[in-house]
Amino acid sequence: MNNQRWLSQSFFTFFFTWGIFLPYWTGWLVHDKNLTVADASMIMAFGLIARAASTMFVFPFMSKYMSNKKIILSLTILSLFATILYIPAKSSVALLIITLLFSLVYPTLLPAIESSASALVQQAKIHYGKSRSYGSIGFVIAVLIISILTGFWGEQAILWSMLVGLVILLTKLCMPTPAILLTKPTVEDRKEKLSMKELWKVKTFPVVLVIVFLLQGAHAAYYNYGYIYLQELQVNSFYIGMIINIAVIFEVLYFLKADSFLANWRPSSLLLLAGGGSTLRWVLIFLFPNVGVFIVSQALHALSFGMAHIAFIRYLNSSLPKEQIANAQGIYSGLALSLSTAILTFAGGYLYEIQPGLSFLGMVLCTIPAIIIILATRRRLNY
Repeated sequence: MNNQRWLSQSFFTFFFTWGIFLPYWTGWLVHDKNLTVADASMIMAFGLIARAASTMFVFPFMSKYMSNKKIILSLTILSLFATILYIPAKSSVALLIITLLFSLVYPTLLPAIESSASALVQQAKIHYGKSRSYGSIGFVIAVLIISILTGFWGEQAILWSMLVGLVILLTKLCMPTPAILLTKPTVEDRKEKLSMKELWKVKTFPVVLVIVFLLQGAHAAYYNYGYIYLQELQVNSFYIGMIINIAVIFEVLYFLKADSFLANWRPSSLLLLAGGGSTLRWVLIFLFPNVGVFIVSQALHALSFGMAHIAFIRYLNSSLPKEQIANAQGIYSGLALSLSTAILTFAGGYLYEIQPGLSFLGMVLCTIPAIIIILATRRRLNY
């Protein structure tokens, strides 16, 4: 199979399930499993901690002994099994245990697929942004479908849609895979594999990681409470999906042009622009608690998430040896995309109970320090 096509299809099928999980899972726990917002937030936050541990340690370990294809296939099967366990679960304790199990395997698919993408970028010269845009398209389609299904059958449709999405992903993985991703690491490869400890010795890596930790963590309120917040604003379930999709549509437009748009900008410049866009986004939602402004703020997702993500990928592919790609992807997914969101989910849940808008405003406590760090280090470290 064509390498570019395989990666595009893999991003599409995974992010189709991500479009079910990310915007709707907290709302599903609240409405279908009858949890309070605070209890659902606590469960999701502990799940994010489990996700951080798995992506930081389990995935890099697996990458030393298994091919990319086998890692993705194993994680998909385990994710499907964990999702089935949700069906009979009723108590908050059972839901917490299942969420911990689910979070150990399902989100780890993200760094696994991203690591495959980095291997294809470095060795097969494919266009990352073009393929990644298909992931965003899959996300958009999933959100639209869930909006329609929940309008007819309620929040219970979210879990069943997730099961169907994982079956589709599993079917996709049974198709031909690029040869690069079928190779199992040899003993010599493991000896040459640089340790995670060595990665921290790269002078710029800890600084860039702290910045993306803050910028990506600042999406915690949006990911966990955006759906519920729009319900508070009396928006119909079908239109909630359309509004959530606006952010991803702008993300798609950016990813489609990311390989050429601002191609000469350094990662630090992209991160600075992402930090400014993110700060503006959360302040607007707090100052103007209405649907119109929320819709307008969705366009800033291309900066707050999309540009921050592309900046890290560019940094990773241009500044780190290929032996460290899996380690770096695991740390990025574990810390910047999981642990930071977990910490801020705890805080955001309590702020949301006080006033919904406060949970969004609280995110600037991450974006402003990120901007300060970039301005203080970009010239000295030249990243």
